[in-house]
Amino acid sequence: MSSSEELNEITLPKCTKIYHQAKFTSSVLFVHHYWNNPKEMGFQGGGMNGTAIENFVCVIFNVSFMNCTWHVGRNVSGDTQYFLYWKTSRKEDFTGCQNYIKDNYGRHTGCRFQNVTIENKRAYFLVNGSRNGQNIQSYKKMIILYKIEKLTPPLNVTVNCTEASHGCEIQWQPPRTSHVKRRACFKYEIVIENKADPEKNIRSTSRTESSITGNSYIFESFSAEKRYSVKIRATDNGCLVSTSWGEWSTPVEFGTSQLTSTSSYILSLISVLAAGLVLFLCTVRTYLKKVSATIPWPRDPFHEHYPMDFKIEYKNQSIMHETEDTIAIIEEVT
Repeated sequence: MSSSEELNEITLPKCTKIYHQAKFTSSVLFVHHYWNNPKEMGFQGGGMNGTAIENFVCVIFNVSFMNCTWHVGRNVSGDTQYFLYWKTSRKEDFTGCQNYIKDNYGRHTGCRFQNVTIENKRAYFLVNGSRNGQNIQSYKKMIILYKIEKLTPPLNVTVNCTEASHGCEIQWQPPRTSHVKRRACFKYEIVIENKADPEKNIRSTSRTESSITGNSYIFESFSAEKRYSVKIRATDNGCLVSTSWGEWSTPVEFGTSQLTSTSSYILSLISVLAAGLVLFLCTVRTYLKKVSATIPWPRDPFHEHYPMDFKIEYKNQSIMHETEDTIAIIEEVT
């Protein structure tokens, strides 16, 4: 760093020092100690009031992605720039954001993270700013990561309805997370909607069931003449899971044409087998016809009956007698 570059120093509690280059395009951070009190959150360091960021929020989604966003300070000019640093342990060094979110003025208003692991970790965030000729307040906050996770939707939602019981069994799998493996750690909310059908004068209604544990639910008000859809979301059930409701699953429709039962299954199976048998017999018959047409059958002289021409037969007998007489005369001459 050249001696001509002006530095502004902001001194924070606990021997924390942050140095900014006056030019907003760069920022240098030196931190010796940080957060001896882990309960300290949302602290703003020295600087002009109204220049620190506001409304700092972080959300983890899709298991390992995290977005942090903020609003620029109320009293800053358009050329103020902010820089975010974070770490997941007091012993680690701070790491700067690699993928900033920017507003229309090119100012950093957020950061995107990948490959974030939750486990039981806390995250420590520090956002400072720089502007030529102005002392910008810094902002720091500690966040427990599992509390900011937006749970993914429950997986593999299926519905099986039977005519005999006039009910449907709805089944699903827990949402994906990077730190929770026990199924008992989740509880669910189910919304079943009765789809509208103007032709049958059926209005759209919905039914909500909350605090369901386990991975199945029996819907007993099923009617084969109606059409339904179901969606599910998850939340914490006493583990290290976010207490906020997660994402809804994609609605699954069932009823009417999708009705399944033992009798209908058997009928469908019989129809398929019958069609296969007919096709097989037709194939065999066609094959036998082709084979029989190419192989001549032997003639049976004892059982074949042909119409006899008596004139031709008499003529043949006469020729045979004449041939015998001629042979006899030749033998006498010799």
